[in-house]
Amino acid sequence: MREHLLAVDVGTGSARAGVFDLSGRQLARCVVPISVHHSLPKHMEQNSEEIWSAVCEAVKAALAESGIGAASVLAIGFDATCSLVVRDHHGRPLSVSETGAAGLDTILWMDHRALAETEACNATTDPILERFGGRLSVEMQIPKLLWLKTHRPDLWSACGQIFDLCDYLTWRATGSAKRSHSALASKWGYTPEAPGTPPIDYLKKIGLGDLMERAGLPLQSEPPGRPIGRLSTISARELGLDEDCLVAPGLIDAYAGTVGLFAAGERPEVPLSSEAVLIAGTSSCIVRLSREPVSGAGCWGGFRDAAIADLWLTEAGQSASGAFLDHIVSLHPFGGIPTKARHRAILDAIAEHLAGEGPDFGLPISVLPDLHGTRSPVSDPFLTGIIAGMDLDRSELSLHRLYWRSCVALACSIRHILDHQPRRAGAPRQLLLAGGLADHPLLAQLYADATGCDVFVPADCDAVLLGCALHAAVAAGAFPTTAEAGRQMRFAMGHFPASPTRQAALSRDHALLKAMMRHRDELTLLASPRIAEPSATPLAI
Repeated sequence: MREHLLAVDVGTGSARAGVFDLSGRQLARCVVPISVHHSLPKHMEQNSEEIWSAVCEAVKAALAESGIGAASVLAIGFDATCSLVVRDHHGRPLSVSETGAAGLDTILWMDHRALAETEACNATTDPILERFGGRLSVEMQIPKLLWLKTHRPDLWSACGQIFDLCDYLTWRATGSAKRSHSALASKWGYTPEAPGTPPIDYLKKIGLGDLMERAGLPLQSEPPGRPIGRLSTISARELGLDEDCLVAPGLIDAYAGTVGLFAAGERPEVPLSSEAVLIAGTSSCIVRLSREPVSGAGCWGGFRDAAIADLWLTEAGQSASGAFLDHIVSLHPFGGIPTKARHRAILDAIAEHLAGEGPDFGLPISVLPDLHGTRSPVSDPFLTGIIAGMDLDRSELSLHRLYWRSCVALACSIRHILDHQPRRAGAPRQLLLAGGLADHPLLAQLYADATGCDVFVPADCDAVLLGCALHAAVAAGAFPTTAEAGRQMRFAMGHFPASPTRQAALSRDHALLKAMMRHRDELTLLASPRIAEPSATPLAI
């Protein structure tokens, strides 16, 4: 009997594999780190061969820990960041690094080299822009592809297969050229309802008329609910599985978390318009689900079937959240290496300070956390962050003060984004939280107080991996629908209600965030011109 599932989540810095049974019980979990190469300013690259090796190592270790055999695995699912993998006609890696370093064939999702190309894409009138809040993001694939063609024509002429990372993983696993609707609709501009079709007219307008050939793109995307294929002989051997294991279509990582939280998380039942998912990791993604398409400024979508069949998905978020906190830790003399354990130790210390000093801990430091530009409510990669109220203190206490005020700013920024979402999306009363920033109760409570929502956090469950496994179970036919799979794979959630007292204290911090945004606009006007002026209208704060 094949009654187990494997889920693989490839994040910015690691590959995770989990083994689940059909009741949603996690039997094992393994994490293997992967490298990020900062070759030039704004250039961030990875090696897809290293990523695949990490995936194989994580899968085999998780299988060994679980104690199950390959013949027991019904299906495997992959989710990943929205990075871009570049290969030639024979499937061999092509280096995208300006340093010429071999093997660096993957442009990381947070790479910002395509700033000028993004502005060119957004200056080209086309209905496709309406699906992305009026502006494509520099994090999306079309600007990156235009950069490749413009700056590396030698590389472009050699391209034969270019993948979103989750589709690279299913291609590597099966050899199939099929691509998921999850990635193609949300990052490549395919039409929003599965099976989606490519934006041929827009691609021609911006000079990417040959993209279908260069990237090996299909004429339609693959919807959720059916497998891509079975493992190839080679990949089965590399993963420690067998060739009867089915492979689900790939998922964007935040969408896998959305599947897990929305379908299987225990919490009070509310209308779709009263709920939001927040996947808070290296970046933060706010995902709304609806029965009708919702779109608006600062939102990506709607996309139907990108996570759950027949439901529309709209996304917003922050370009850097966990990455911002990593940066704070790395720069401070008492910070050290920003590991998960180091972050937890800092938050434990902050909890003691807050118990003794109350909500004023960390003042007068104020933070505007947009160190890597913004996604929402306005997509603007040129925006930068601000830290005010600093002095010459270099002690460990100064780290705790700066770190906490940075957390407060990130949480208030999420409230700011929610406040500016389209009215049709509704005002959420429940926030389902997962990702690295959900691991500490202090942050879960902070997000509840900053947003005014009841926050629900998975209890002893990796929601992203479970969502990926649940998605694979439906694709393999173990359950007829995502809803039925969610009922069978239910997991408990911790509840963090908003505190009226702490909400009142945070009103000052919301005001500080808005004041810093206004001052940033004033400073920008006084500073030197940017590389290219954005076409977006400044948001009324």
